[in-house]
Amino acid sequence: QVQLVESGGGLVQSGGSLRLTCTASGIIFSDNSMGWYRQRPGNERESVAAISTVGRQVYGESMKGRVAISRDTVQSTLYLQMNSLQPEDTAVYYCAVVAGPNFGAWGQGTQVTVSS
Repeated sequence: QVQLVESGGGLVQSGGSLRLTCTASGIIFSDNSMGWYRQRPGNERESVAAISTVGRQVYGESMKGRVAISRDTVQSTLYLQMNSLQPEDTAVYYCAVVAGPNFGAWGQGTQVTVSS
């Protein structure tokens, strides 16, 4: 059974930082490219960042320069370090398999709220 479980969200003040974690189980983590998405209130889901099986990173425009995606293959864990957070970054953040044998798997999301 494929499971992606996000954690690390919460309430943070404007300018603050958070580190999101996504723990995967039921998949061969090293065979899958992974990504982070977010859905802001009233908006469609958008890509934040992705990382390939060999560690190549791609960033969406919305948070480029303020986030860093990384992965720990041994721990089957995906990370998203977010800095200089702004109220408009308030969203539910999801991890997902973006390519590979488990393409289409999604986590349940973690809420990030940035106060002004």
